[in-house]
Amino acid sequence: MKKIQKRKADHIEVAMQEKVWPEHNHWDDVRLIQNSLPEVDLEDIDTSIRFLGKELDMPLVVTAITGGYAKAERINANLAEACADLRVGLGVGSQRAGIEDRSDPSYTVLRDHDVPLRIGNIGAPQLIKQGRKKAFTLDDVKKAFDMIDADVMAIHLNYLQEVAQPEGDLRAVGCLDRIRALAKEMPCMVKETGAGISEDVALRLKGTGVVALDVSGLSGTSFAAVEMHRAKRHGDEGLASIGELYSDWGIPAPVSVVQSQVGLPVMASGGVRNGLDLARGIVLGASCGGYARAVLPAALESAERVKEVLTRTKRELKVAMFLTGSADIASLANKDCIITGPTKEWMDQLEM
Repeated sequence: MKKIQKRKADHIEVAMQEKVWPEHNHWDDVRLIQNSLPEVDLEDIDTSIRFLGKELDMPLVVTAITGGYAKAERINANLAEACADLRVGLGVGSQRAGIEDRSDPSYTVLRDHDVPLRIGNIGAPQLIKQGRKKAFTLDDVKKAFDMIDADVMAIHLNYLQEVAQPEGDLRAVGCLDRIRALAKEMPCMVKETGAGISEDVALRLKGTGVVALDVSGLSGTSFAAVEMHRAKRHGDEGLASIGELYSDWGIPAPVSVVQSQVGLPVMASGGVRNGLDLARGIVLGASCGGYARAVLPAALESAERVKEVLTRTKRELKVAMFLTGSADIASLANKDCIITGPTKEWMDQLEM
């Protein structure tokens, strides 16, 4: 338990102190097309959506950041208060620690606030027996679900991170079947953790009965880079070299949004920084976008600071909608865009 808590604390510390994202943000390769006669008033633009059966004031979910150690309670309390007030969805970090301590306040704090969409979080590798580590049972996952009164359980795919950490869980055979089994028992979505989802994986996941996909593609926090810095601090040169070598591994987030259009709602995440990036994701086919690092510094301070970030994001989104002549999110989703740079190269190659 203490090892899990220390690892979670390390992740937040490294994310705040080190550069753990790639040089190029692929969202900058997505250019929306100016409409010089928008025929809509800025203040009348409607940013609201219905996502996974819940009404949100804008197409945004604050995705999994943390949980399971002392400082996480304050982070999640600040996020929950802000998301409840501004009607934004919220997901917690991995509930592995909470399954061992069901009353962990860093997770249960979400129940103190009227968050419109609560998303739980368990790791796909933990659904498989890993050496001496037992696999999570259905009862374990139900405990995690009830812990935050979740609406949906996110199952995260983080094998890139696992190969770069000394505690890594590296068995993967049978994971898809376990996801299928869980999806029969409760609403489940699948999220990547920085490396993106391909069309093939999206199609396989659709067949399990999950209700949504969160692509979390390359451009945001690289957990290989996070683990590289952790390994360096612990003097493990071998794992540090693995983390460094694979720190820019993955499918670019915008490419993954397009690749994941298989008939399920898609969340655009991975390097999303502002309301313009949210708009770019919607135009590419996402139902909503996801923030993590963009709100982390504010969450370490106060709920008011998180509200400032989210309010600014909504304004930025409305400006993008105004400049494309989009009165609502459905209208924005029908707009065209231009793809440039490395993102275009990816898309061209995948279409060959």
